[in-house]
Amino acid sequence: MNNLQKRAKNFTEPQKYKDLGLYPYFRVIESGQDAEVLMGGHHISMFGSNSYLGLTSHPKVKEAAIAAIKKYGTGTAGSRFLNGTLDIHVELEHRLANFVNKEAALAFSTGFQSNLGAIPTVVGRNDTAIIDEQSHASIIDATRLSFGRILKYRHNDMESLEKVLKNLDENNNGSLKLIVTDGLFSMEGDIAHVDKIVELARKYDASVMIDDAHGLGVLGENGTGTVNHFGLDGEVEMIIGTFSKSLASIGGFIAGSKELINYLQHNARSLIFSASLPPSSAASVIAALDIIENEPEHVEKLWENTHHAQKRFQELGMDVGNSETPIIPVYIRDNDKAFIISKMLLDKGVFVNPVITPAVRPEDSLLRFSLMATHSIDQIDDAIDKIYASGKELGIY
Repeated sequence: MNNLQKRAKNFTEPQKYKDLGLYPYFRVIESGQDAEVLMGGHHISMFGSNSYLGLTSHPKVKEAAIAAIKKYGTGTAGSRFLNGTLDIHVELEHRLANFVNKEAALAFSTGFQSNLGAIPTVVGRNDTAIIDEQSHASIIDATRLSFGRILKYRHNDMESLEKVLKNLDENNNGSLKLIVTDGLFSMEGDIAHVDKIVELARKYDASVMIDDAHGLGVLGENGTGTVNHFGLDGEVEMIIGTFSKSLASIGGFIAGSKELINYLQHNARSLIFSASLPPSSAASVIAALDIIENEPEHVEKLWENTHHAQKRFQELGMDVGNSETPIIPVYIRDNDKAFIISKMLLDKGVFVNPVITPAVRPEDSLLRFSLMATHSIDQIDDAIDKIYASGKELGIY
């Protein structure tokens, strides 16, 4: 047996939980990603989805995808750089730029690729990226591809960020300093202090990039994102977004100035060397943008649900950290118990994702309870009651 096979054979951690009947990953869903899904023939309340506005099964979105397949086929058979640019890609990029109040945008085949395209392209050998320590994995991996220096600051800690920037400023050689953070953090549900980050960027001559994967469709005027939430549309150089959350599809984008987008078009390797976004995905996002812009009740209902759930958790005295958004971390603070309660809840008809090490520290293991605009208040109450009851059984509460 060679070393590769030995390494694979010795990876037994998942099997331990499979043998205990507690393995919580790759669970098979037999229906659309709605507020209620079908699993093993059973109806399950879905509180583990990123479809915050519940648009993945919206009739207008599905019709747009079908129409695009009929017109363009199922794929592009090439990268944007060569034969893979369709008129629907150009239309989508105009719509995205307008939505986030930027001059231009560039669409990628995944959100992960958007960060892989942005950070290594702009952060060169003599430059520095300064990232929040709890940044998304795509940000971390993108920095690893960069030839620049990578520094971290404590999560959402502006004193820590200023300390890093001040030290760089004292040793400044005129190179680029890029501050990178999620806008809305995907596990904790808290919001980056974009206003203070921008102030520090001005003070220390740095640039700012916000990955707003979870903020679009949730924060800001009519769901236009975290940067707009703080009224700073003109103060952040790059906004990254994904289509796999509120925008009901798959893919991602970078938005910024015309000059920056032109630079990325001709230098971002994850764009140049990947096939372009399928036309059905582009059409789905355009349809989702139409709905968000013309039907504000979806965002309003999401926040009605959010405020109701937050109040219920607080009334029951459950530990939900500093969440301000539809992502609510229900802290279990024990890896094994997080898996056990997740299985208990699934047996009771509630799907919630357990989050354990290494995604979080062992003492911060949690259930990631995420809300959708399409949830009913009764569904929310039922799920929270079952989480509390299961936690009582395990001695958590």
